[in-house]
Amino acid sequence: MGIFDKLQPLAAARRALAEKGVKSINVTMEEVLSPTEAVINGRRTILVGTNNYLGLTFDAGCIQAACKALQEQGTGTTGSRMANGTFAGHVALERELADFFGCRGAIVFSTGYVANLGMLSALAQPGDVILLDADCHASIYDGCRLGGAEVIRFRHNDVSDLEKRLRRLGDRAANALILVEGIYSMLGDRAPLKEIAAVKRQYGACLLVDEAHSVGVLGNRGRGLAEEVGVEESVDFIVGTFSKSLGAIGGFAVSNHPELELIRYASRPYIFTASPSPSTIASTRTALQLLRTRSELRTRLWENARRLYQRLSELNFRLGPEVSPIVAVRLPNPEEAIFLWNGLLERGVYVNLVLPPATPDGGALLRCSVSAGHTPEQVDRICEAFTSLRETAQTAQTIGTVTSPPARGGSV
Repeated sequence: MGIFDKLQPLAAARRALAEKGVKSINVTMEEVLSPTEAVINGRRTILVGTNNYLGLTFDAGCIQAACKALQEQGTGTTGSRMANGTFAGHVALERELADFFGCRGAIVFSTGYVANLGMLSALAQPGDVILLDADCHASIYDGCRLGGAEVIRFRHNDVSDLEKRLRRLGDRAANALILVEGIYSMLGDRAPLKEIAAVKRQYGACLLVDEAHSVGVLGNRGRGLAEEVGVEESVDFIVGTFSKSLGAIGGFAVSNHPELELIRYASRPYIFTASPSPSTIASTRTALQLLRTRSELRTRLWENARRLYQRLSELNFRLGPEVSPIVAVRLPNPEEAIFLWNGLLERGVYVNLVLPPATPDGGALLRCSVSAGHTPEQVDRICEAFTSLRETAQTAQTIGTVTSPPARGGSV
């Protein structure tokens, strides 16, 4: 077998997509106009697939802070945190993150993906046990593989299945690490974290929550699902990203365990990855302050989320199980998803096209993520584009309609 032969199925899949009119699902934004608009294929397009939840990518304060750091400290660190890549800004951001979450310590990573790789590969190694929700993000699965721990999946958001698997571990349960997410990235549903925390306490296990999509979105102070349901004291580690609500790139972990500091010396992704650039750190620090002080951004985000979810529900699209800034339009097959995705793009609306095997239930979906930056008029235009496609499609009565209860399970 040639080294490239394994890629031929991917080539065949791309050809099949091209035959359906999809040149690439990785569209090029020729010009970015604002947090919510860009020029795509020469057309001014509303962006509703960017995870830019608070709309901070064009905030004047964030841009000013980034420019100042760029001028004073240069374009990059050119080294890892353990070598020459720890600047004063990295230390300050870690201190500010720890203060924001009310935790003893924090570690900043180069991306959210690297944060999961770095934390999980250091925390759980051969001989340890991980119990993870089946719908956890790919970075969580990859972090588990990198560490070499035994991995046991439990059914998505099924607390009784988690408890059963912990019970079967016997004495090993006290050394197990449970992994869940605050908001799951495909369907926008939340973990039953209060119940999971109770099971965790019952068996003495550790609990890590990936709050990538819930920081800035949930909780009175925007700290995520753990804050919203009142179980922060039961969560051992929180992992998150700067590339959603904070409008930049990077990742972090916070914890009250003093051993968090030792992760720096045990995590290969942390030790051997160049650290974030000074401009990225500066804009993130400013965005974190805005997250703390401008609660109206969260209010506006949820107004937009409820507006879009309700309107699409009224159109009888099959959606994710609950209102969320991630509004997933669930479709039974790729052909219908591609038809709608192309039609939306032609009408100046960009959403994420997600096809199997990335979907939780083997179907297909259009993943919308709203922002505090969207105006009510933009949300209405998004809904009008969906309405137009519903009315003009030959299969108008069947595309994406609710025919059965939402399926659960699967992995992303």
